Amino acid sequence: MFMPRLHRVAPGGLPFHVLNRAVGRRTVFESASDYEAFIDTFAETLRTRPMRVCGYCVMPNHWHMVLWPERDGELSTFLQHLTNLHVKRWKRAHEEIGLGHLYQGRFKSFPIQTTDYFHAVVRYVERNPLRANLVSRAEAWPWSSLGQASSTSPIPLSAWPVPGPADRRRELWIDWVNRPQTEGELASVRASAHRGRPYGDDSWVTQVAERLDLGATLRPRGRPRVATSA
Repeated sequence: MFMPRLHRVAPGGLPFHVLNRAVGRRTVFESASDYEAFIDTFAETLRTRPMRVCGYCVMPNHWHMVLWPERDGELSTFLQHLTNLHVKRWKRAHEEIGLGHLYQGRFKSFPIQTTDYFHAVVRYVERNPLRANLVSRAEAWPWSSLGQASSTSPIPLSAWPVPGPADRRRELWIDWVNRPQTEGELASVRASAHRGRPYGDDSWVTQVAERLDLGATLRPRGRPRVATSA
């Protein structure tokens, strides 16, 4: 089984888990041609707005990516171009021009600490189709970074910010992705995705939240309790 180890942070910025969902969780990718059109748009965007892609998975009503920008502002520029281009092409192909939004809104994202936490997020992303019972093995889903080895995907995958599954360890990584995640692991990744909260150990999360002005993501939601006199 693949067992990640703690590693020092690599230079070149923080990696991010990014996702976006369709309005009302409607099915956007209904056929192989829908998936292929998105992958082609993804690849085209990479040619004009370079981005390091560490992992991805396209699902029927949403998609996930693990991206590693080199400079401030690159993440938003890349994703805005990709999303806008995909929406225009999808609406034209499905004859829905002028009929409302396709996505819920702006993409969601959160930075990832480059230790075991990074491996956990990539595993979460690549395990999505298996968790949704779309395939019996995660690598059988062709529209993901794990499954693209058996497809004709034009998405170039970058090196990871920490050592990952080199070719000689790929089988160990695939085995680990296919093993069930605990409820605690799932809950922690989902909480970060929902709030845009940095994902890592407590001290790192506090430091990065302050640095990126994400302090609000660490506070409980809802109105603060009103103090009452004794």
